[in-house]
Amino acid sequence: MYLGIDIGTSGVKAVLVSEAGAVVATAARELALSHPVPLWSEQDPDAWVDATIGAVDDLAARHAREVAQVRGIGLSGQMHGATLLGEDGRPLRPAILWNDGRSQAECAALERRCPSLHAIAGNLAMPGFTAPKLLWVARHEPKIFDSVAKVLLPKAYVRYRLTGEMVEDMSDAAGTLWLDVGLRRWSALLLHATGLDLHHMPRLVEGSAVSAVLAPDYAQRWGMAKDVIVAGGAGDNAASAIGLGAIAPGDAFLSLGTSGVLFRVTDRFAPAPASAVHAFCHALPGLWHQMGVMLSAAASLAWLSGVMETPAAALLAPLGERVDGPSPIKFLPYLDGERTPHNDAIASGAFVGLRGATGRAQIVQAVLEGVAFAARDNLAALRAASGPIAEVALVGGGSRSPLWAQICADVLGIPVHRVEEGEVGAALGAARLGRLAATGEDPADVCTRPRRLASLTPRASVTAAYDEAYRRWRALYPALKESV
Repeated sequence: MYLGIDIGTSGVKAVLVSEAGAVVATAARELALSHPVPLWSEQDPDAWVDATIGAVDDLAARHAREVAQVRGIGLSGQMHGATLLGEDGRPLRPAILWNDGRSQAECAALERRCPSLHAIAGNLAMPGFTAPKLLWVARHEPKIFDSVAKVLLPKAYVRYRLTGEMVEDMSDAAGTLWLDVGLRRWSALLLHATGLDLHHMPRLVEGSAVSAVLAPDYAQRWGMAKDVIVAGGAGDNAASAIGLGAIAPGDAFLSLGTSGVLFRVTDRFAPAPASAVHAFCHALPGLWHQMGVMLSAAASLAWLSGVMETPAAALLAPLGERVDGPSPIKFLPYLDGERTPHNDAIASGAFVGLRGATGRAQIVQAVLEGVAFAARDNLAALRAASGPIAEVALVGGGSRSPLWAQICADVLGIPVHRVEEGEVGAALGAARLGRLAATGEDPADVCTRPRRLASLTPRASVTAAYDEAYRRWRALYPALKESV
């Protein structure tokens, strides 16, 4: 048995995976977000640990025999979160998360300080990344900055609490702006640009390598053996790729989680910062990947659900599994700013085209289409960077909706495949990395592709209308940016 734990933004998921590769059981715990100031997004790091322990406690209570057989554990997690620890190993302040937009000025300062940033880190300086957050802390909370002994990402903090070891994997480290992504090692130059040094960083390992051993107290608590291996693991998107079997150059998927990601595997470091495409290490040695990132994907539907005080499933139900064409309403899903292609932390969401006769179904459809249009922006950016993407698997909470999958196919103009276990992809990928670290097996034998539940292809009857709707939608961001 193998255990995968995904430390997400809205919750922690844990999955038990058998020797045959099947998901045996899952458990989850919710997490709360804090927005104390506009553009800020923070979490209590200890809440991740408590949620992780609670989820595994649940599995151990319901599946004691299977949990006792766990040989390897893998961790995946939300990327970029700045978890600042003092000399005592305790957090100095709440973690500043990936969707926090406070450090726009610090991004500009970092680019001025380090002209070689793009070539080394492979990415633009964006507020979501970790390095600008530390510059913000240095400027606004200097006493805390001076007390920082280690900077960990979310899953690395959970690993530290579970094992006593401070370790990070290459894929997550690539999202800090401190990693030399091509050489897969910390960059002293980039660290110096933010007032840090190599001693502030955790040890690096590959995602499929051994990072530590589960602490005896937790092994005893969960009835496990004393030598359970904890793998390096991966950032959430690289872990999802492992769960989908996306380990060959050209493999691609679209994630509709809290944020949205279009992900493509590459066999080399291929930065494309001009279009705000991310270039990161993959979770396996010798592989990298490119990503286009939307900051609010399924979060947009969740926001609408909250505003309308109606569950998302009830909002979607009247629309069925397909629509006959675009909604007359347009929605910009920039509720938390945007990354690809705009790199604009203060971009805001909008509905355009509302009339007295506008109904709820048209608004709901507009939200789904707005996210799909943003995914098309990402598709265009990745195509410009490294060529065409022929098809994508669909994962994340949004993958539950056949309607949203069909809209994505119609808007993107390529086949979209709903797959089995699409909602636990990151946790499943983490479990697979735990297995690889424990057994040393060939990744090709472990990282197989999931069964397809359905393949949605673009419909000729609506693609032309969606092309025109996308053209009009694209004109909204620059027009509204000048007036907001």
